[in-house]
Amino acid sequence: MDSFFEQLKHPNPHIRERAMVDIIDNRDDATIPRLMAALDAEDTTYRRAAVKTLGAVGADAVPAIVEALGNSENVTVRGSCAKALAQVALNFPNEPFPELGLEGLKKSLNDPNPVVHIASAMALGEIGDAALDILLETLQTTENLALSVSIVNALASVGGDKVAEVLQKLSEDESVDGYVKETAISAISRLEMVQNFSRRSQSES
Repeated sequence: MDSFFEQLKHPNPHIRERAMVDIIDNRDDATIPRLMAALDAEDTTYRRAAVKTLGAVGADAVPAIVEALGNSENVTVRGSCAKALAQVALNFPNEPFPELGLEGLKKSLNDPNPVVHIASAMALGEIGDAALDILLETLQTTENLALSVSIVNALASVGGDKVAEVLQKLSEDESVDGYVKETAISAISRLEMVQNFSRRSQSES
């Protein structure tokens, strides 16, 4: 196992990918704690590889990730935890996202550090429909401008009619901050591009 963890630090992405697969294939009780311990590594390559590997482990890793997301004093660790939850959503798109993970991200949207709340909003965007209520509720209650912008971008990742309606309202609301408004307008055009693309794909298939 030690050699696989060493390979997660390798500059060659193919070697890192193979090490990830080997770690998951040979998983034991120490695997998740070891990956969690790598989240504050100085070595950025190693840290990112640990995030991706935790994401590939999936639901079993979520309790440890949420624990650190809520309680670590290290900003890098908290940011990495939010990114690891996004990776879980990416790796297992057809499985319901663990409720514990949603709750953890809902709390970390209010993290005082922008690295963490931006990563949390992005993770909720990756999770999609299950995270929609959390995003909409926070958007209505937060006074944090950077977070509002991150949530609008995350909503565009979720997509759908309800999101389109919310973004449209934001883009027309005179009381909304100009920066949030601009983000909503560009998110609407991104949504339209995606919809047009999927319509075209359907008509071609």
